[in-house]
This record gives sequence, structure tokens and C-alpha cells, in this order.
Amino acid sequence: MSVRLTPEALSDVKDARSWYADRDVDLSNHFVASFESVLQNLAAHPEVYPVAYRQVRRALLRGFPYCVFYVLEPEGPLVLGCFHARRSPSAWRRRAGA
Repeated sequence: MSVRLTPEALSDVKDARSWYADRDVDLSNHFVASFESVLQNLAAHPEVYPVAYRQVRRALLRGFPYCVFYVLEPEGPLVLGCFHARRSPSAWRRRAGA
């Protein structure tokens, strides 16, 4: 299956990557690798991650306090955002139309 990202999700990842890059370039690269690993898992096994709210599922990034929120659509998983785990749920719920 093909994984798609909303423009907001791309912006989330760019912002997080930039934050890590300001601290350590290697850490930034590891963040991207962890995010890409989640995307590969979504493509192969889109239903493996638990439902967090209504139809929105949540995948945790390994080694980082970030969550990928996505919905399953006929075309494949659609990533709504990549948020810090301590961020208010209202941010990703708004993107899900809740």
C-alpha cells in the first residue's frame, strides 16, 4: 500500500527534524530514519497500530517522543500528523475532523 502524508504532516516532520538538527545532525538523521521506518511499517501492515480516537490510529517513533497519527483510506494510510507525545490531543484531533 502507498502511504500518503498531508502537507501539515510534512511540515510537522520538517519542524521536528529542524529542532533535532539544531542540537545534533546525527540525531536529526536518526529521527528521520525512525519516521521512515514507521512509514514502511504502515505500508506493509497498516492495521497493526492501535486506534487512538475514532478512526485515527497512532504509531510511536522508536527512540523519540513522537507519534504518527493516521487514518486508513481505500488508497492506503493517510498520515495526518507527527506530534510530540506530550502535545495536546486536540491538535491531531482537529486534523481528523473531530
